[in-house]
Amino acid sequence: MKEIKIVIAGARGRMGSEAVKLVEETTHFSLVAVVDHKHEGKSLKDLDGFDVDVPIYTDIDKCFFETSPDVLIDLTTPEIGKIHTKKALLNGVRPVVGTTGFSEDDLAELQELTTEKGIGAIIAPNFAIGAILMMKFSQMAAKYLQDVEIIEQHHDQKLDAPSGTGLKTAEMIAAVREEKQQGHPDEKEILTGARGANYKGIRLHSVRLPGLIAHQEVMFGGDGQTLKIRHDSYNRASFMSGVKLAVENVMKVDLLVYGLENIIE
Repeated sequence: MKEIKIVIAGARGRMGSEAVKLVEETTHFSLVAVVDHKHEGKSLKDLDGFDVDVPIYTDIDKCFFETSPDVLIDLTTPEIGKIHTKKALLNGVRPVVGTTGFSEDDLAELQELTTEKGIGAIIAPNFAIGAILMMKFSQMAAKYLQDVEIIEQHHDQKLDAPSGTGLKTAEMIAAVREEKQQGHPDEKEILTGARGANYKGIRLHSVRLPGLIAHQEVMFGGDGQTLKIRHDSYNRASFMSGVKLAVENVMKVDLLVYGLENIIE
């Protein structure tokens, strides 16, 4: 298999450090550089916890120019991820992005860029294969059980709520479900937010606690029955199979793919 040259943005983070391990352990992947907001000119091996001798760049455009990568793996923040994704496409680099927060306008702009440049991009709210299957199974169930609530649970350092996975699940369900109000028509929240966020009649609840990693349960209710579809990530290594899948597939597509469910049959 042809070698894929990779740059990682966010390598010092928990997800990023796992991505470094993934690239180093995959025979047809080659890590050529990392992008960070500091440590310009140093090697990654100069930082605690790493033994990989690749340069660190603070300027992503300079990084792309000097290392000529095939793929950018971005595991930063929503704000930085948006900037990096656009810069990657403008430099002819295929982005694989694990950050959330992309609006419909953002995605439309990036789709235009992929078309213009003739290269692919993959944005994934969740890289865990089990989580992708959970979303797909939930979409299947929603065709038959119309009342549904989503409870997503994450560590207490997560900045966005609901999670990208929770929102993406709601979007997938809404695509096959007629919009409806759930619960009693006269229900009243004694405490604002008690019923969670409302996405086209689907209720989303966000839990943030230390000790959690990434967990989601989708609950369906029907006459005399309930269905619960749940996925749990117990460590960040659980996301790496999806990162690997995304990197390999982004080399084969020439459009924007939003969500790994679109490349899992």
